[in-house]
Amino acid sequence: MLPKILVVDDDRYTRTLIEQLMRKSAEVHLAADGETARRLFAAEDFNLVLMDQRLPKDKGLDLLREFRLDRPRLVAILITGFADVRDAVAAVREGLFDYLTKPFDDLEALEAVIGKALELDRAYREIADLRETLASQSGSPIMITHSAAMEKLLVQLRQAAPLDTTVLIEGESGTGKEVIAKLLHSLSSRTGGPMKELNCGALSESLIEAALFGYEKGAFTGAVKTTPGYFEEADNGTILLDEIADMSPKLQVSLLRVLQEGTFVRLGSTVQRPSNFRLLCATNKPLEQEVAAGRFRSDLYYRINVVPLRVPPLRERRDDILPLALFFLDHFKRKFSKATGPLQSDAIATLENAQWTGNVRELKHTIERAVVINAGGPITSADLGLASTATPGSTYSTAAPTPLLAYREARLRFERAYFSSLMQAADGNVSEASRISGVARQNIYGHLERAEIVTKQ
Repeated sequence: MLPKILVVDDDRYTRTLIEQLMRKSAEVHLAADGETARRLFAAEDFNLVLMDQRLPKDKGLDLLREFRLDRPRLVAILITGFADVRDAVAAVREGLFDYLTKPFDDLEALEAVIGKALELDRAYREIADLRETLASQSGSPIMITHSAAMEKLLVQLRQAAPLDTTVLIEGESGTGKEVIAKLLHSLSSRTGGPMKELNCGALSESLIEAALFGYEKGAFTGAVKTTPGYFEEADNGTILLDEIADMSPKLQVSLLRVLQEGTFVRLGSTVQRPSNFRLLCATNKPLEQEVAAGRFRSDLYYRINVVPLRVPPLRERRDDILPLALFFLDHFKRKFSKATGPLQSDAIATLENAQWTGNVRELKHTIERAVVINAGGPITSADLGLASTATPGSTYSTAAPTPLLAYREARLRFERAYFSSLMQAADGNVSEASRISGVARQNIYGHLERAEIVTKQ
């Protein structure tokens, strides 16, 4: 089903332009005044509203405020002339996605802004659906993704989950390997059994051994009572060994023996005990390289690498950044009881262009920090506290010696310089300036007005 867009503008040219631009990718409804807009808005669930600030009997910003009383998550864009910049800035501060100035010179840029706004609406709706799912399935893991890379992984996961075999989950720190493991468990025949998790990189060898095997009373100093281990407690369930590459050589031998024989012995005992558990392993180090370096046993590697799953880093799944950010924003708003948000267009651009070396975990902490420091209201790029970085393959420098201007200020300065030089070259003749620049004659007047350049009469 195509998304629905409401365009409210008393200028027929603007309405027709947007309708023709988006008619293949959206269902566009048109209104020339506030009364028609109210009637259409009451009848349809619009994904996006583009609203002109100056209407015959209404101000666009006031009308959008009215609409958002009924639909607080409404994604909207305000359309203004140059004289309305103050109103447009106020609109953005109130949480509108963006504002656009007429005339529209770059139709590709206009289409891109509308497309990004529709993407934001889709993400909002999915977060609402996820919240309902979480409420009805308490404790069940949820995977938030739009990316092809993660969809491919989920296909592999669904194929492997029902098979009672060992799975090796590889990926950088913070990519969500634990979520993948929980999904495997929840989709398996062992979902009714326990799931035990142990981080091999966070505990000493002796603590890992005691946690896995359990121990008899008096087996070592401090063993004041008999305690079962995970091999015993996870019978008919699942064990996740996270960061298994950090497991000591001694424990690698012990684990291999348990996997081969299906039995174990508590510390301080001689009794062989059977255990029927499914093993999931996770690592942020390529185990094949660890084997080649002699740090990990090859026989154990082949035993646990039955079904390998690679979780891609966030930089390889950039389509997931916005939905994940909105999910975390919704979570932390509720956690801290703050009326923070929505994400402004500049914040979304900053998030999507960041490198995310810490992956999903870093994104989560970034949104948490933004909610904490924000006094309440829209989140801008400045709230994110991220260093300016270029996207992969970008030729832009990341070490500018002076602070960057806001985009609109930089654009205005460029227009003033460019059109001043253009009109000098054209000797003040707008038709000649149009021929030289390739900009439509009627659009040049709008540029000259914004740049405050006086033409010859």
